[in-house]
Amino acid sequence: MASTSATETSADRPVVTRFAPSPTGFLHIGNARTGLFSWLYARHHGGKALLRIEDTDKQRSTQEAVDVILDGLDWLGLDFDGETVFQSQRADRHAEVAHKLLEAGRAYKCFVTPEELAEMREQQRAAKQPMRYDGRWRDRDPSEAQDGAPYTVRIKCETSGETVIEDAVQGRVAVKNSEIDDFILLRADGTPTYMLAVVVDDMDMGCTHIIRGDDHLNNAFRQLQVIKAMQGIEDGWDEPTYAHVPLIHGNDGAKLSKRHGALGVRDYRDMGILPEALFNYLLRLGWGHGDKEEFTREEAIELFDLSGVNRGPSRFDMKKLLNMNGNYIRTAEDARLAKIAAERIGPQADIALLTEAMPVLKTRARDMNELADGAAFLFKTRPLTLTEKAVELLDAEAKARLAEISARLSKESDWTISALEANLKAYAEELGLGLGKLAQPLRAALTGQTTSPGIFDVLALLGREESLARIDAQAAG
Repeated sequence: MASTSATETSADRPVVTRFAPSPTGFLHIGNARTGLFSWLYARHHGGKALLRIEDTDKQRSTQEAVDVILDGLDWLGLDFDGETVFQSQRADRHAEVAHKLLEAGRAYKCFVTPEELAEMREQQRAAKQPMRYDGRWRDRDPSEAQDGAPYTVRIKCETSGETVIEDAVQGRVAVKNSEIDDFILLRADGTPTYMLAVVVDDMDMGCTHIIRGDDHLNNAFRQLQVIKAMQGIEDGWDEPTYAHVPLIHGNDGAKLSKRHGALGVRDYRDMGILPEALFNYLLRLGWGHGDKEEFTREEAIELFDLSGVNRGPSRFDMKKLLNMNGNYIRTAEDARLAKIAAERIGPQADIALLTEAMPVLKTRARDMNELADGAAFLFKTRPLTLTEKAVELLDAEAKARLAEISARLSKESDWTISALEANLKAYAEELGLGLGKLAQPLRAALTGQTTSPGIFDVLALLGREESLARIDAQAAG
């Protein structure tokens, strides 16, 4: 039986984790959670969290995608240790390992042609056998091939027994070695395969724990073949602890995809999610600590461990994320929120006024776009553009009342929320109306819409001159 990977960290082997995204697009929300778990585990154990960009796919990898990944991680507050490793710059080292295995007789040259491979697969398909390389060049002498014939380098995998992984999330998982074929390490052009590059980088970076999505679980059995083959050839090829985290699903239970909504970290930032809210929400997707829902960064580091990760997939719930985001907005610093809102409103936004208004504005907002929309009335210029619903509120009767409200408020010497509220409540009582009958058309006149912070807050924030000018404009319109 093959040796198993340990689940405990020895005292003389500090924890080293890695996050290894591919720069072929945006930073996927699922990848971001994997990065978060890797980062938290290292921080929890006082170890190192490393970052590697797996950019060997030259056709699809772009600098723009690299920048998006780095920007997203920075926005989430994940500060990785040391310099970022770029896999594409390590091809010579990957090839070196393959040649060492070749020299040690633990890998071999395979001269099988594409036509032979196609024929082999067709025969396996017809016989309803698993599609895998049959090892036909495993024990043959390379001299049997034609001079100059192209070849790949394949690893000599163990053929008996089984490979066992004591996964820190999935538990014990085993695969018969007879089910693992001799996979390619170096292509015919001498370039390393992903399967080789990943494991060489993991070992050279000193990774003790590989935390990643459970879609990589099958890769682990192959990668362990390389690790064990290199033991005795080079030092430092200790088997890591694997932790394969279940993927994130949508609310319908299907794998998270574009039809479920936003997928990238940048998308959520653009939607007005605060980084600490997304950090917290991703933390709770598949991990828990009792009934506690919200964690500070310090609490997350203190409490996170792999034992709390669920074995089953988690479900992404946008409503829950927005509710959590609303909680974070309500406790965030007003000046910080004002700056974020100003970026969404535009150059006309006054950050000082936004900061002053923030205690009122942030009470109901679930995202920063909603908050910015709610604050936009402060910076509108007259004549206001009214929404269709706002127009419907301003009939002839409402305009007549607006004129009377303007007359009453123009005599108000104390332009404070309490005084304004007392004034208008008294007017509503004189008319025998509920306050809402006055507040709704007044809101339409002051903001151009039917939703806003409390009407007396709006009056106080706009100030006497601007409030009366807006009311008069609609009363006369």
